[in-house]
Amino acid sequence: MADTFSFDVVSDFDRQELVNTLDQVRRDVGQRYDLKDSNTEIDLEETSLTITTASDMTLQAVEDVLRQKATKRNLSLKIFDFQPPEAVGGNRVKQVVKLRKGLTQELAKSLSKTVRDELKKVTVSIQGDSLRITGKNKDDLQQAISLLKAQDVEVPLQFENYR
Repeated sequence: MADTFSFDVVSDFDRQELVNTLDQVRRDVGQRYDLKDSNTEIDLEETSLTITTASDMTLQAVEDVLRQKATKRNLSLKIFDFQPPEAVGGNRVKQVVKLRKGLTQELAKSLSKTVRDELKKVTVSIQGDSLRITGKNKDDLQQAISLLKAQDVEVPLQFENYR
């Protein structure tokens, strides 16, 4: 049996679930009476999505639909970083929504410091955009997980490769 146990702390989302969510949002927007004629477009890029629609009011309604559908598909709302809307030609508005994925260096450092200050029996190492937490006792790792879950961070956290 292994002497040490470990797990990784990552921030990720299921891209296929996001694609399915956006398909549902497009379908919903096309069917809703108040949004049907707004010519709303939702484009998914690698690290963001762009919503282009008729007015601020319809933009707000599309955002609400996006939040509802994402919640129903178990996507954390923390992955969406809504940027301020900007006016484009005519009286149309465009909003870029950045998709948060991975831990930033600052966030990884602060989470690492929190775990090291609270729990002395585990070691924390930053590996790119994730954290690796190792310890001799599984109970210590469980404490680390519950400590991290209690933190209020701007990205969703997942715990992987628990062994």
